[in-house]
Amino acid sequence: MLELNVSKIWLLGATLLSPTLTYAQDTSPSEELPSPLTSEIEFGYQSHSGNSESQALNSRLDLEYISGRYRTSGEWKFYLLYKDGEEDKRQSTYSFQSDYKLSAKTYLYGSFKGIDSRYSAYFKDYTFSGGLGYQFSNTDELVLELEFGPGFRYQEPNKDEIDDDDIIFPDIVEEPIFQGSMNSSWQALDNLAVGANITVIAGRSNTRTDSELSVTNNITDDIALKIAHNRQYHDKVPDGLAKADSIFSVNLLFLF
Repeated sequence: MLELNVSKIWLLGATLLSPTLTYAQDTSPSEELPSPLTSEIEFGYQSHSGNSESQALNSRLDLEYISGRYRTSGEWKFYLLYKDGEEDKRQSTYSFQSDYKLSAKTYLYGSFKGIDSRYSAYFKDYTFSGGLGYQFSNTDELVLELEFGPGFRYQEPNKDEIDDDDIIFPDIVEEPIFQGSMNSSWQALDNLAVGANITVIAGRSNTRTDSELSVTNNITDDIALKIAHNRQYHDKVPDGLAKADSIFSVNLLFLF
């Protein structure tokens, strides 16, 4: 009789525990969630044409963090320019932007872009901007964003280093600006992406347009070859200079 009662108790306990064990097994995570942080490291070679003929080595670090309604990104670029076998330019370019989603398509943004240089015509070139962004498309295949808003520009010229081929005027610039930009990327194939970005900064002293067209071909899941063409246009330049300069670069891109 005692053995029979023990058997009944064991069977009843197993019956009660079985749904719990099944539930625990069903709710265990089947796959890891993607990391909110993505990063890129880039190394490459530049060939300059226009107002100067030279070669340069460049590097780039890009970080992006997305959490809920917030998106934060930062980029740092460094390049070393040589002319006639001598160091001619050492420059750091950095940018930081933070976005806050208002709806499925719209967001607020605040951004800062800065240039610090040792040899070039500008010691410092800083731009602050904030405004509204709109995402026409934000999918794995196609990203198309438009941003616009007011801002402020500060430029400090290096009068000792201004050459005949520098597109600047020897004046300190402190002025309000209006900035607009368009960012796009298209995943044309599984291993091929095309990007196009345009930024316009308009102020009393000058209107500058920066554009980049790039093609990225994945060699492996973590390494890609990136070919880019950058163009910089100023509507006001000193006499005798072209208004546009272009940079062609071939880079190795490491994805994390």
